[in-house]
Amino acid sequence: MKIFLKYLFLSGSFFCLFLLGALFRSQTLFFHHTLNVHSDISDIPVLDVALVFGAGVRPDGRLTDTLRDRVLTAIELYEEGKVKKLLMTGDNGRQEYDEVTAMKKFAIERGIPEENIVLDYAGFRTYDSCYRARDIFGLDKYRVVAVSQKFHLPRILYTCNNFGIESIGLIADKNTYVYAQLWQGREFLARFKAWLDVEVFRPKPKFLGKQEYVFDY
Repeated sequence: MKIFLKYLFLSGSFFCLFLLGALFRSQTLFFHHTLNVHSDISDIPVLDVALVFGAGVRPDGRLTDTLRDRVLTAIELYEEGKVKKLLMTGDNGRQEYDEVTAMKKFAIERGIPEENIVLDYAGFRTYDSCYRARDIFGLDKYRVVAVSQKFHLPRILYTCNNFGIESIGLIADKNTYVYAQLWQGREFLARFKAWLDVEVFRPKPKFLGKQEYVFDY
């Protein structure tokens, strides 16, 4: 019994060390992607597509402050001639909840032509959005700028680049957010999960489907 407990203790210790090592490794992979994260729109070269990530809509259909800032930043990119198309990716997993249609409506109301907005209704999480951006929308063939808050962008760029989408990021932090500290804590675990998904498991998104075109041919 003592020998069994000894081996159990040793096995548990090795597992904890492995887990801590994996957690540390998963964080370091994201550091160099911060070099491709920009805060000033003037630093963004002329590209093809802005990839805009969903961040929640309220029950009345209004965008959360976080999402509003992301869409406004994408609108600025378009108005400055930095991109030709906006690909909006978000959650439409339930009939009564539709992030991307709300994002599109907001952008159209501010002057973005409808034909230059493309919607990904199955971007349920960052991994799915990046996977589908390549396999469904072919963004690995274009020059891409990802739009999100600062805390989120290194994980986006890490995931997209591992799917062959060469991208840079533009920070959409236009306000101080109530849950900013909570996001930072959550991001630590989200990066570990992203590392497992990209480097170990490579799961398929919840939905794939037929290919759609961002640009008309």
